[in-house]
Amino acid sequence: MKHSLLLLLFLLCGLMAQAQKATVSGRVVGAQGEALPGSTVLERGTTNGTSTGSNGEFSLSVNPGATITVQAIGYTTQQIPLNGRTTLDVRLAAAAQDLNEVVVTGSRATEGRSNILTTAPVDVISAREIKAFAQTDVAQILSYAAPSFQSTRQTISDGTDHIDPASLRGLGPDQVLVLVNGKRRHNSALVNINGTVGRGSVGTDLNVIPTASIKRIEVLRDGAAALYGSDAIAGVINIQLKDDSTGVTASSTAGQTTQNDGSVFQADVNVGTSLGSRGFLDLSGQFQNHDYFNRGLSDTAPLIYLGGNSGQYPGGTAADTEQKRRDLKAQDDALVAQRGYDRNNLRVGSAATRNIGGFLNAGYQLGAGFEAYVSGGATYRTGKSAGFARLPNQLTQIDLISFPNGFLPFINTTINDQSVITGLRKTVGGFAVDASNTFGRNQVRYDISNTVNASLPQGFAQREFYAGTLTFLQNTTNLGVARKFTDLGPLATLNLAFGGEYRRDQFQIEAGERNSYINGGRLIGTTPTASGSQVFPGYQPTDEVIRHRTNVAGYVDLESDVTEKLLVHVAGRVENYSDFGSSVSGQAAARFSIFDGLALRGSFGNGFRAPSLQQRYFTNVSTQFISGVPNQILTVNNENPVVRNGFGGAGQQGFGVAPLKQENSHNYSLGLTARVARTATLTVDAYQIDITDRIVLSSSFTRTNPTVSTILGTLPVSRVQFFANAVNTRTQGIDIVANERLVLSEKSRLTLTAAANFNETVVRSFNSTSTTINNDATPGTTNLQNTLFDRQQRARLENGNPRSKINLSANYNYGILGIEARTVRFGEVQTKDADPTRSFLDQTYAAKWITDLTLSAQVTKQVGLLVGVNNLFDVYPDRLIQNPRNDPNNFSVDPAQSYSSSLDNTNRGRFVYNASQFGFQGAYYFARVNVAF
Repeated sequence: MKHSLLLLLFLLCGLMAQAQKATVSGRVVGAQGEALPGSTVLERGTTNGTSTGSNGEFSLSVNPGATITVQAIGYTTQQIPLNGRTTLDVRLAAAAQDLNEVVVTGSRATEGRSNILTTAPVDVISAREIKAFAQTDVAQILSYAAPSFQSTRQTISDGTDHIDPASLRGLGPDQVLVLVNGKRRHNSALVNINGTVGRGSVGTDLNVIPTASIKRIEVLRDGAAALYGSDAIAGVINIQLKDDSTGVTASSTAGQTTQNDGSVFQADVNVGTSLGSRGFLDLSGQFQNHDYFNRGLSDTAPLIYLGGNSGQYPGGTAADTEQKRRDLKAQDDALVAQRGYDRNNLRVGSAATRNIGGFLNAGYQLGAGFEAYVSGGATYRTGKSAGFARLPNQLTQIDLISFPNGFLPFINTTINDQSVITGLRKTVGGFAVDASNTFGRNQVRYDISNTVNASLPQGFAQREFYAGTLTFLQNTTNLGVARKFTDLGPLATLNLAFGGEYRRDQFQIEAGERNSYINGGRLIGTTPTASGSQVFPGYQPTDEVIRHRTNVAGYVDLESDVTEKLLVHVAGRVENYSDFGSSVSGQAAARFSIFDGLALRGSFGNGFRAPSLQQRYFTNVSTQFISGVPNQILTVNNENPVVRNGFGGAGQQGFGVAPLKQENSHNYSLGLTARVARTATLTVDAYQIDITDRIVLSSSFTRTNPTVSTILGTLPVSRVQFFANAVNTRTQGIDIVANERLVLSEKSRLTLTAAANFNETVVRSFNSTSTTINNDATPGTTNLQNTLFDRQQRARLENGNPRSKINLSANYNYGILGIEARTVRFGEVQTKDADPTRSFLDQTYAAKWITDLTLSAQVTKQVGLLVGVNNLFDVYPDRLIQNPRNDPNNFSVDPAQSYSSSLDNTNRGRFVYNASQFGFQGAYYFARVNVAF
């Protein structure tokens, strides 16, 4: 009886609740009456909503007094009170904002402006674009969507294999500032020290942010140090997190290359809900697994087992005739076959990675006009990349008992990244006051596997080593005040913003375990064996460091519609760093409307970039292969006596290099914006960026120079490199962006985009504060002034990134079906050898077009399917030139014709492509399922 009464009560409550609801139905169409399938229909202030069907129809149960929110991409959102109605036909007007997104980056005005109404160029990548193609992480999405942005995965470059170096307008990874919700994001702990684009820089790891959490990405293409502080020389990337989603959306992506490797699986979810009528909560999560791919070729070393010096023929009489070499090669080949040795002994391709992360974004009205907000997240990523294989004949680097066939060592990284932004907003006396605190932490741990410390006794069991950890912490406290004044004397509007910032940075190196770095004393005859875990010797106790600095800044920002035609923006900023002093930066910008739809805009100003703590204090020893020969290279921090004249006593005192100081920049831009018939836009912006005292990582100084040998003394290294303010550069370029959106019929729409960036960076002069370096009279390439910044380094800075990129895309929708095509032209890049007498190794890699194609279908209101291909025509970069003498079947004994792998850049024929343009993965096919409910 009791259960029956309870059941009756539940039924009555359900009937009462149903009686309080009303079903509203109708249709959503565009400005010309075309159906808008997939539009969102929401009951405002709740999570109750639905999507329109293939003919734009919808049906939704709501409260009778509800207000309905109707949204569709490319159309103006409408808020419609029901007022008792049960049918509702909605006609949405086309929004200029679809092609001219309202942006907040580049100004501290209280209200955003359309990106063609701003004084500086801003690209906008929407959430729809983020999900339109094969790319699944932020850096790769931007690389294909924003022509001025470039990022490519590297190979066999230690930690850089796991954190992609990225650049804007051809400048370095550390010359672009990254914001999240307008707040400064922390840098990575990693310093790029190997031979990649961005060498010597410290960037920001964009790929820790789940794509499911992103509402849009704004890319400001203008110097903005006066607005945001250090690093904003090339521009700013502002990632806006979702704050308006309702319900649950999820997607899953799977794909692989046409060579059956490089597989990717990604699953993500986003949950958005209102917090009553007072706020919102948006939660996102992502799991991503990237398998490695390998495009390496077979090792051309003549001898795998019976040779020496990386597989060369032995000296003396053992191989002094062609026949002896043929016989020795035949014996070695027999051993290769007997032991099953694979001459394709490298992994030349991207690392294997696994990424798990979550983000949140929330806001809540506390009452009395206060709004609290919080955002942030945590990401855990593991990676596994290969180094260079150790052959069984490289006796000082291997252990023949543990690895009789040599070994391929692996660098395993564990990257932990956390961030949190908390803040409070309130309007006081007409001023919008925003107080916030932003904390960020990035940690990179190294574990080395399938390797040995060759200096320990042979047969020693240890094959895995903990090699140490890098950690970077940043905490930023902000107070910002802004107010918009109207009809202020002769000014139509005046937006005043001012505020202050306090920031604390900390960098830490933790040493690895003892066996990862020691020399155990084993000798091969009288020859010492290599110290530490092969491929990546661990950080030593002498490398350990914990350093911090503080920064105090104040800024003022003025923006005024002086008249209806003229917008003027002026900003200034003062910063004081605890470790190197103060900096003042300023900027002035304006936009003048010539007539409706056509305007000129431009800006000029100065900026700066503070040397990172990583550049000031990073120290380690790494194994790098130069012309195929392994070298122990010491990267020493700028405070070390090796760099300064700090040893004391008699004799050589070091290189005598001055302490690192800030980079200074001057930015100039001039542009044109145009809009035609509200659907077509064009922006053209030219720019020039002059940077003085640019910080670079020097080339490696070798002991063959007597001064270097004296400075290094008994240190167990063959080369040394360090950071210095060594060059002045000028970057010039032009950005062009055109958009067109057409409604072709009731059910069909077409969007066209053409965008391009053309840039050139040149080194205008060299700087050296060291008389030791400047006065060195050593002839040839070991001359200290030449080594400080050699021609290889210069080419990497001037030509390492594509000097042009063109992006053409088209998106066509017909009802529930869609097709999207994009082709990107990656401009040419160039590499040069450090030695001018070896200029025959210089190579220019031609521009290439990469074409992507996707097909989509909105199967139901809740389920959408997408299939596609990245690099449809399986395009690869130009191959590295291989010298004919680099051939395992070259048996010549003539020194001018005999085997040599040092006459090209293929590293014994194993490297085929340069990674700097678009990588060398080849064609990649994928499928994606999108679900919303």
